[in-house]
Amino acid sequence: MLKQGLRVTRALVVMVGTATAPFAAGAETLRDALVGSYYHSGLLDQNRAVLRAADEDVAQAVAALRPILNWSAELSRSFGDTRSSSTGFLRIGINTTALELGLSAQLLLWDNAQTKLGIEAVKEVVLATRQQLIAVEQQVFLRAVSAYFNVRRAAENVTLRRNNLRVLTEQLRAAEDRFEVGEVTRTDVAQAQASLAAARSGLASAMGDLVQAQEEYANVVGRKPGQLAAPGRLPRLETQIPRAKEIAVRNHPSLKQVQHQVAAADIRVEAAKRSASPTVNAVGTIGLSDNLNNRGRTNSYSFGIEASGPIYQGGALASVTRQAIANRDAQRGLLHTTRHDIRQDVGNAYASLQAATAQLQSTEEQIRAARVAFRGVREEATLGARTTLDVLNAEQDLLDAQAARISAEADRYIAAYSVLSAMGQLTVTGLGLGIQQYDPSSYYDLVKTAPVASSAQGKKLDRVLKSLQKD
Repeated sequence: MLKQGLRVTRALVVMVGTATAPFAAGAETLRDALVGSYYHSGLLDQNRAVLRAADEDVAQAVAALRPILNWSAELSRSFGDTRSSSTGFLRIGINTTALELGLSAQLLLWDNAQTKLGIEAVKEVVLATRQQLIAVEQQVFLRAVSAYFNVRRAAENVTLRRNNLRVLTEQLRAAEDRFEVGEVTRTDVAQAQASLAAARSGLASAMGDLVQAQEEYANVVGRKPGQLAAPGRLPRLETQIPRAKEIAVRNHPSLKQVQHQVAAADIRVEAAKRSASPTVNAVGTIGLSDNLNNRGRTNSYSFGIEASGPIYQGGALASVTRQAIANRDAQRGLLHTTRHDIRQDVGNAYASLQAATAQLQSTEEQIRAARVAFRGVREEATLGARTTLDVLNAEQDLLDAQAARISAEADRYIAAYSVLSAMGQLTVTGLGLGIQQYDPSSYYDLVKTAPVASSAQGKKLDRVLKSLQKD
């Protein structure tokens, strides 16, 4: 158990160390971004805390099966006077100080397994919350993927716009030189100036997009992006969409979460049906009453079996049962909806990937054609067969094609990782990141037996919680 108690602490130390350690010099990879987002994410920390709170529900439910001990103490002072015929109506003063101490104990003996059913229900809630944590992990990773490729998209657009601005600056200079010798008109120069101004505007807009993309990256990953490496090949995906849908239905954390919620709702229905059953408790009390004025003392002891149960509660018990059934039916409806939504999400993700792939291929052909056209128009312009405006338009077509390819490439990668997310595979394990993971069962293993604060297990929990607070 000591190893279990220290496992969470060690995991936290590794996670904090990895998150704060500087990266080696060189281009940052997509894996670097994913690892950074995993250790940096406050959303993951939040949901880990939610899971630990759910773990404590199990401990509290288990505690209901154990003896309940309570103590009481009362110190009272009585004063006044009394008269009676037996004393000739003489006034007799009353001035007493009393101390009463009590200790009571109660142990549940039988409640038709309602408490045990409650324990099983909260265990299912814990399992559902673990799946929710995995779903959040997917959200964090997909956001990191988007941030990574959006920075690359914006940076490449800035480079493209700068190159275009440089070319247009040269073209304007050439147009002005040709105007000086009478080869072109003032209109040609004005057109070159307008294109140059538009290029400056486009560069400013692209630089603004890059700053925003960098801010999003820093928010998700925890640091400003440096030079981002080319991502390489796409992740390996299932080629058959129907098979991908079946994999998603079996493995997606959102569906597993609802399945556990349905199981918990089924258990709660059974517990509600038993709410009219009697409850049997073993009870005992020890009392001490001491009159501090005359040293009189009374000790009392009682032990017994207590049985109680409802007779009539105005229809509340039947309402509780009906409510539990309605909640179960709602969860079953959610399960049905989630299953079909996941299948649809997989189909949509593959459709987006196919569209992005087709768009990428189209833009590559568009670039080839636009480059040939631009070179031809430029040569024809030198011969006087084309105007400056024709050259500028051809160059703009080439620029648009190159910008479209940059966006299509980024969209293709994002769509590919969206497929993994839709299938429930965009996780540390699914991506093969090979990093220290948060173990959702470590804290549960420490609290599931409901240890008291003064026990060795309770002290281990204190150390774990302090480590979490430092983080």
